[in-house]
Amino acid sequence: MSQPSALPQSVNAGPQSPVQGAALVLGSAIVWSFGGTLARFLHIEDSWTIVFWRSLFAALFLLGFMLLRNGPRGTVTLFRSMGLPGVAVGLCFAIASTSFILALAYTTVANVVLIQAGVPLIAALISWMVFRERVSLLTWFAIAAVIGGVAIMVSDSMSGAVSPIGDALAILIAFVFALATVITRRYAHVRMTPAVCFGTVVAGTVAAIMSSGLSVTPPELGILVTFGALNFGLGLALFVTGARLVPSALAALLGTAETVLGPLWVALIHGEIPSTNTVIGGTVVLVALLSYLSVEMWRQRRALG
Repeated sequence: MSQPSALPQSVNAGPQSPVQGAALVLGSAIVWSFGGTLARFLHIEDSWTIVFWRSLFAALFLLGFMLLRNGPRGTVTLFRSMGLPGVAVGLCFAIASTSFILALAYTTVANVVLIQAGVPLIAALISWMVFRERVSLLTWFAIAAVIGGVAIMVSDSMSGAVSPIGDALAILIAFVFALATVITRRYAHVRMTPAVCFGTVVAGTVAAIMSSGLSVTPPELGILVTFGALNFGLGLALFVTGARLVPSALAALLGTAETVLGPLWVALIHGEIPSTNTVIGGTVVLVALLSYLSVEMWRQRRALG
């Protein structure tokens, strides 16, 4: 398949090492893991109001980042150059962020988290079936361990309200996130920062239409700035920058670190002590990720001699 030529160096500059890419994706998971902690500080009844402000500040952060890094002309070039792959990635993230709110209205957080743990598996299958991207046996084992660990983490709360609609939305979230990861990797020559900026605008527009009101208090607005700009916007920028440089399955696998770290920050900051199963499951996921990364780094050092 023919691909467009790469952007000029001034626009497409960035890290080119798989190790740097893995570090950026892991960084995005760490940033996103603070989402639950920040949400605990908000007492806004309409979830769509949160989605609107979070998306707005994420869009402003991403736009400001591009303007600072590439200048006005470079930013315009980025938007023009993202093409259909960029539009697809933007829509995937818009669908994922809005479907998450809808899913929680029908099913439990546990179900959503458990189904989203399948993202690495879905990404690996899409890459293998569509693009014939090889997935190592070690990666398959790591994916299985992560899914098992997350299942243990959420096992205590699996008895909550469950519905086919909620689970279908959770599956949709996992699928579009995996698809966005694969597209980002496949079109590595396309900078996806404008794509996710476009996605936040779409999500914010939908939220504005669905919300019953957008008014918030000044303290809430301060939290929403952090929630949108740093948690959502910075996380997106790190993810799409790093996911270009590593295999799709690995990018999705590293993203599951968010599931492990999220309960930790909530416990430390809000005093919500996780259950024994949450600790055990989180340990399984963390050990699987660290073991996988250690083996891969050892293989790379050995290959380089």
